[in-house]
Amino acid sequence: MKFNQKYLVTHLKKFKNVSLSFPFGKEVYVFSFNNKMFALIEKDKTPIRLSLKCDPKLSTILRERYEEVMPGINLNQRYWNTILITGQLSEKEIEDLIRHSYELIKVET
Repeated sequence: MKFNQKYLVTHLKKFKNVSLSFPFGKEVYVFSFNNKMFALIEKDKTPIRLSLKCDPKLSTILRERYEEVMPGINLNQRYWNTILITGQLSEKEIEDLIRHSYELIKVET
């Protein structure tokens, strides 16, 4: 699986007008579009913990279908999921969820 921390950071930074910051300390990468968070990665965790904003209805489906998708850790659990990247979700599914999160934030701004 190509999803390691370095790959994810590089992938997330490729989205248009995305900034990387550390408002919660050096342990959490925060990716934002127009100052609105859409993705967080806990630094140096195994498995990788990727938190993404998500439509609430889709969140429910994902949490029921996949053990590695859980309510957002330390986030509004209605709108955020934390994904433990263990291989249960395919690379394409993870990339689609990243894009979904980014698009949700773009619509809000």
